[in-house]
Amino acid sequence: MTQHWPDDTHAGSRLRTEAFPRRVLFLVTGLTPQVVTETLYALCVNRKPPFVPTGIRLLTTAAGAKRARLMLFQADGGQFLNFCRDFELPQLRDVFREEDIEVVRRADGSVLEDIITAEDNTLVADAIMQRLRDFTTDDDCALHASLAGGRKTMGVALALALSLLGRPQDVLSHVLVSPPFESHPGFFYPPPQPQVLLVGVPPQQRPVSTAEAEVSLAEIPLIRLRSLLDASLLANARGFGELMARAQAFLGQPELELDLQRSQARASGTEVPLTAVGKAFLLMLARRLVAERETHCPMEGVPDAALAREFLQAYADINAEPPAEQTQRALKGGMDKNYFERRKHEVNSAFRKALGPGPAKAYEIGRRHDAGSGRYCHDLPLKPEQVRIIDEGR
Repeated sequence: MTQHWPDDTHAGSRLRTEAFPRRVLFLVTGLTPQVVTETLYALCVNRKPPFVPTGIRLLTTAAGAKRARLMLFQADGGQFLNFCRDFELPQLRDVFREEDIEVVRRADGSVLEDIITAEDNTLVADAIMQRLRDFTTDDDCALHASLAGGRKTMGVALALALSLLGRPQDVLSHVLVSPPFESHPGFFYPPPQPQVLLVGVPPQQRPVSTAEAEVSLAEIPLIRLRSLLDASLLANARGFGELMARAQAFLGQPELELDLQRSQARASGTEVPLTAVGKAFLLMLARRLVAERETHCPMEGVPDAALAREFLQAYADINAEPPAEQTQRALKGGMDKNYFERRKHEVNSAFRKALGPGPAKAYEIGRRHDAGSGRYCHDLPLKPEQVRIIDEGR
């Protein structure tokens, strides 16, 4: 039986996901491969109409993969093979094989034995995001993702990534098994012919029949944000952390950081790659914004000496090396209109490259008409409290 949350309104429950030509079950597991057969039992046997996957993918660690292969595929007792036979689902054997068990790997190609360090957790989150992105690019595919297995951080990463990447036909679930079967190492699903299992610790063990086991599926509501985000944001993020940062930049309150000591610019936590002159120009505008001073582009033929001085000071503050001779020569008589506009274009292009076109709009230097002076102001579209200059005044 599939259970829905109270007042369930998420789109996935209203679609006939079982009718999609491609139906993928994606699971993350640790040392409990039981969640594979338990979830399949809930989807293929209990669910009406059944959701029979055309593809099954399992993401785990090296230790988890070893257990899954031994306990699910062993020729004389593999529980996945037994499940297919018991419920007359031979087609599943063609869509889930040992090679469909993916082990997370490090950058050097070595396998991840377990999730122990923060770096390990990042590797797993990146792998989850990449798989979800692969599945959700196919409009003919309905994805059913299960967070029942693995460490808690795996489930959190899966839920967050699916909130950003999931479409109406994609579902997130958790399989629920009644006690005492939910943690029993010998329970994988209720077989058609009930079996007796021993529970408890000797000598207080007691027999229980698998006929008493209840297996249900709780579909977990998702806040589906995909339609609000730029396609480039979803396609180009290089990892889970970058995907989250880019989404935050687009959906949340913008935040610009300029780190003088590290010579870095960051937008909502994402580094914005800039040349030395680009960083200086951005710092100059950020300082003017914090001081609530408007910035005007120099008029044609009338270089602005004050802007040139501020720019060179910003250059000295955020760059380790002094400005190139070419830069000093270009600003000798003040900052002219052409130099100002080229720097503005460079900064705006860097924001778009780092964040994507949509999120970048929250940071791009704009142009607005100042009725008082009759000139155009070129300012960052931020509030002073959204700008942080690290090591200012050191």
